[in-house]
Amino acid sequence: MDKSDITILNLNMLYLKYFEKVDRELHIPLGPLYLTRAIEEAGYTVDFRDYQINTYEDPFLIDNCINFMEGCSDVIGISVMANLLPFAILLSKELKQRYPDKTIILGGVGAKSVETQVLSRFPEIDIIAYGEGEISGPILLDHLLHNKNLADCPNIFYRENGKIVQTHLHKRINNLDRIDYPAYDRVDLSRYSGIGMITSRGCPYKCTFCSVAPVWNFEPYLRTSEGIISEMTYLKERGKTDLFLFQDEYFLSSPDRAKDFSKKLIASDLTIRWKAFGRVNLIDREAMDLMVKSGCVEIRFGIESGSDDILGKVVKGFDVEQAIQIVSEAAKIFPNVDAFFIWGFPFETMEQFYQTVFLMNSFRMMGVRVLPSLLCYLPQTQIYRDVDKEKLEFSYEMIPEYMITGHETCSGFGIQIDDQYRFIYDFILENRDIFPGFFHYDIENNIKPKLDVLTEFEFYRSIVQYESTESCGAHSAQIRSH
Repeated sequence: MDKSDITILNLNMLYLKYFEKVDRELHIPLGPLYLTRAIEEAGYTVDFRDYQINTYEDPFLIDNCINFMEGCSDVIGISVMANLLPFAILLSKELKQRYPDKTIILGGVGAKSVETQVLSRFPEIDIIAYGEGEISGPILLDHLLHNKNLADCPNIFYRENGKIVQTHLHKRINNLDRIDYPAYDRVDLSRYSGIGMITSRGCPYKCTFCSVAPVWNFEPYLRTSEGIISEMTYLKERGKTDLFLFQDEYFLSSPDRAKDFSKKLIASDLTIRWKAFGRVNLIDREAMDLMVKSGCVEIRFGIESGSDDILGKVVKGFDVEQAIQIVSEAAKIFPNVDAFFIWGFPFETMEQFYQTVFLMNSFRMMGVRVLPSLLCYLPQTQIYRDVDKEKLEFSYEMIPEYMITGHETCSGFGIQIDDQYRFIYDFILENRDIFPGFFHYDIENNIKPKLDVLTEFEFYRSIVQYESTESCGAHSAQIRSH
């Protein structure tokens, strides 16, 4: 059997170890599957491999991942987010050593804003792709297979004559309904925990801590209600599931959009359950009622802080009074409501932090699931650009929830690192400017006192009291039990 033109490896995984328990919830790899479909429609063959489905007892042994890639194509595309970027680079080093003639492309958002540093230090990686791949992906593969000049290929960083070159950004796709569905036929949909979907790309809000909106240059494009419902119908028929999670942050772009979608979903007679993220300043009572009537079983709000001063500094776009009004109302309407909070802001005083804890506790008493997360400094965020980087410190006992890699064993809020994985964290420390998401601001004076308070109020459990924390499950499609 001839090799495919490209092997696409999904390296994005939810792999959490809690003492002897391992959580391996599988999520539909939407980005790689969108890319797979686009490349196939351009006439090329794709060998798609989802590393989530590996059956290794230890998936983070490099040799196991190399074994998973046996028989791969001469062009390898690796999709990765920031938490597994260190592992992806180390994997690329080993792949290149064993297969020196293969071209390795790094995709996904993991290398966002550090593309030049990665290519400068790690010759094993040949190209880093950025932006939407549906148009640029097939163009890049065509250039590689036919030895064309990469300077003509949009949305990539590559080396030329010893220098790092960034090519032009291709114009965004403004009609998302024209994009064909991801290559769902390349995976067994029944193996995944619910079905993730996107209803939009991009967000206009410039929250300084957000790592998603900068990827889309703060420019949103929305799918139509008809397009979303059509895909849900398609997936329900093929995936034997009636549960969907809208993965994007901007489904609630306005109350009117939520109402339009809900009314059309009700009229379609499609019986499904769905979950979505939302903003408290972009929803009203009528929209919430219609959402529940149409099958919405969970709404997830990013509140972030109980201090108006902090909300202003991070440019959140609403105040505490709005948050209280909408969340308290939503708690009476939706079967499940989540409220996300961020703690550990470098400019957050203890008084402001206590205001946040008070609000968190108030929501919890309403039956809202409260999900605190330690601030994560990713390179594309404004908050990282502004922070005093000399005060960023690494701890072997804790890392932000969204940077959990799977190498760690979680124990309440803290982590334990087995000696065999120390090299991963040594690698992170050697390249702190590439991996700032693993670091904290002023552990002794900013992080520890706040963690003590959160532990006291049982938002995080100690090792002795430990029960599985929910703070890492932001994008879970599963339905939680009361």
